[in-house]
Amino acid sequence: QVQFVESGGALVQPGGSLRLSCATSGFVFRAYGMSWYRQPPGKERELVATILSAGGNIGYADSVKGRFTISRDNAKNTVYLQMSDLKPEDTAVYYCNIPAKQRNGISRRNGVDYWGKGTLVTVSS
Repeated sequence: QVQFVESGGALVQPGGSLRLSCATSGFVFRAYGMSWYRQPPGKERELVATILSAGGNIGYADSVKGRFTISRDNAKNTVYLQMSDLKPEDTAVYYCNIPAKQRNGISRRNGVDYWGKGTLVTVSS
């Protein structure tokens, strides 16, 4: 059974930094890309960053480019999101998952996506 366990969220002041972690299990982690998503209060979930299976070809949402860095440790089945220069608009619950195009049969079954519980990041003074 696929599991995603996100951690590292906290209350942080604007301009601060946080490092999120997502420990995974139940699939061959090194064979798949991984993405971070976030869902701000009252809004839809959005894609934040993606890293391919071997760690290359990284992509970011325009809103986080230059401030966030995604990385992975295939030996630990874990993906990370280093966030710096945080802004109030970064406030959200953050989730990891396999990229949508690779997800079918892994963290999507019968058309339903499986998500972890996420980790809450609140940026406020």
